[in-house]
Amino acid sequence: MAKNIPVTRSSMPPFEEYCEEIKKLWDSRWLTNNGVEHQALQKELEAYLDCPHVVLYTNGHLALEHVIDAFAFPQGSEVVTTPFTFASTTHAITRCGLIPVFCDVREDDYTMDADKIESLITEKTVAIVPVHVYGNLCQVEKIAAIAEKYNLKVIYDAAHAFGVWYKGKSSASFGDASMFSFHATKVFNTIEGGAVCLRDGALANVLNVRKNFGIRSPEEVPFVGGNAKMSEFQAAMGLSNLRHLSGEIARRRAAVERYRERLSGVKGIKLCPKQAGVTSNYAYFPVVFDGFTATRDEVFDKLAEKGITARKYFYPLTNSFDCYGDLCTAGVKKTPVAAHLADRVLTLPLYADLTLEDVDRVCDAILP
Repeated sequence: MAKNIPVTRSSMPPFEEYCEEIKKLWDSRWLTNNGVEHQALQKELEAYLDCPHVVLYTNGHLALEHVIDAFAFPQGSEVVTTPFTFASTTHAITRCGLIPVFCDVREDDYTMDADKIESLITEKTVAIVPVHVYGNLCQVEKIAAIAEKYNLKVIYDAAHAFGVWYKGKSSASFGDASMFSFHATKVFNTIEGGAVCLRDGALANVLNVRKNFGIRSPEEVPFVGGNAKMSEFQAAMGLSNLRHLSGEIARRRAAVERYRERLSGVKGIKLCPKQAGVTSNYAYFPVVFDGFTATRDEVFDKLAEKGITARKYFYPLTNSFDCYGDLCTAGVKKTPVAAHLADRVLTLPLYADLTLEDVDRVCDAILP
């Protein structure tokens, strides 16, 4: 009987390597709160991402929520964002007392359509929260120009973009801040985890205090904060996984190249074009079924019958959630390109351990 093929599989370092990394914790008993593993990972990431300030978090959602909140925008202000994303992006904006305004996406790379941003800006707009999708980068130069024109902050949800480079610059370089997710399913993981990357040292200091209940010192609490600290075990996993990142990306690339070889040029199957100037991390492999011999849902079911898990990612759009039904840009009719994609996209299995034989099995199950 053929083995099941999951849509993703967490990358982990050799068991002995991780054990060696955490061995010192049994001596120190320092398990959280800015210990040696946390400090080491922060420095390693600042070097790898070519970013002066990395603030580590227990997960990516809290990282995004904290950095949005730290800008202290007036309550009820508007933030231009995209509905073609995971729930976390939109929820983080809303939980900070701000109003998400949904911008449609581009047909080719599924990121926010920068040409449609200005029509959504009002006197209440304070920021843009674009999302790098599947490892595809947003139109960073156009977005930066719009933000400068209207004096807006740009906070990237870069959950999918760790290890992506554009014209020699790290994906952490763009906007006023970038949030990365280090969830177990990502290209780089710390089991659970995340980070905010930014150039503003003063803001980084604020975030480090806020993620520790707002406590700056035993007798000084300048901010209302919460508990969003990364543990030493998470940081140790990150340090271990970072050593193997280049191999992780190379193996993902091999799988993606086989997918492209098998599925390119097939009528009714649309693949993302490679972005000019971008060095990919091969985070996901989205396929849009539009005019194919079967619908997206039929392909999804057929794969499941053969023990292959795909994902309708992103579906449904966040602007179709019941909790956002009263917003002026709610409803899929307001973002027709995103709605078209959401009804037709599947992300196929992709992870470092995926063999070329597994890729062929997935493709064989799809192709007529």
